[in-house]
Amino acid sequence: MSRPLPASVRRVLFPHRGLKEIHTGRDFERLINFSDAVVAVAITVLVLAIVDIQPAEGEPTVWKIIADNSGQIFTFFFTFLVVGIMWLAHNRVLNQLRGFDGLTFWLNLLWLAGIAFLPWPSSMYGEEFGWGNADTLEHGGGTSVLYWGTLAFISALAFLIAWHARHTPALLEPKAREALAGSGDRGQYRGLVFAGLFMLIALVSAYSQEVASWMPFLLIPASVLMRSPSALNDLVENSDS
Repeated sequence: MSRPLPASVRRVLFPHRGLKEIHTGRDFERLINFSDAVVAVAITVLVLAIVDIQPAEGEPTVWKIIADNSGQIFTFFFTFLVVGIMWLAHNRVLNQLRGFDGLTFWLNLLWLAGIAFLPWPSSMYGEEFGWGNADTLEHGGGTSVLYWGTLAFISALAFLIAWHARHTPALLEPKAREALAGSGDRGQYRGLVFAGLFMLIALVSAYSQEVASWMPFLLIPASVLMRSPSALNDLVENSDS
């Protein structure tokens, strides 16, 4: 006869039975460690797309190999950077929590699912993407929609995790609650804005790959505009020093 699940596990897996219960201590540490492990594996798997690159016949130079595989190489570095930034934002949110509830668990699990899934569309997008590749610009819409749509999904989940934490004071550390009480900056909507931009790129890529290929540069001014100082950001910076 199988043993029943521990009560703490049942309350997390079935949040309607204990949605507001806060899990702290060892449970919270394991959630953080699990999240970091999934991100670490996913970001490492990204490199497999370029590890398998084979040089063309003959004796091509390194620059020729890079030029022939520019799409895969560029997509790897871009995705690696984006995942790194997403992990940093996710880490900052978790650093302000003293525990998690059922909703936080499920939102975080969906976020991790997006991160773990990302290497697949990233690999396909890298194979089709290339500077000046007319065939890609004309026929690569489906892969682009999947790639940018996945990034939008991950960003939206990150926003929901942070939004839920902000509106559930019981989840926050005392210092974080005090800091949030006086903050109302636009930085709290950064994840939502990025999700919107990623989805916009996905939609445009379905009709014009050429236009969509330049749209990621919009992320730079968007990041600057949404990066406003707040008491919470100051708290994070002070805690890291």
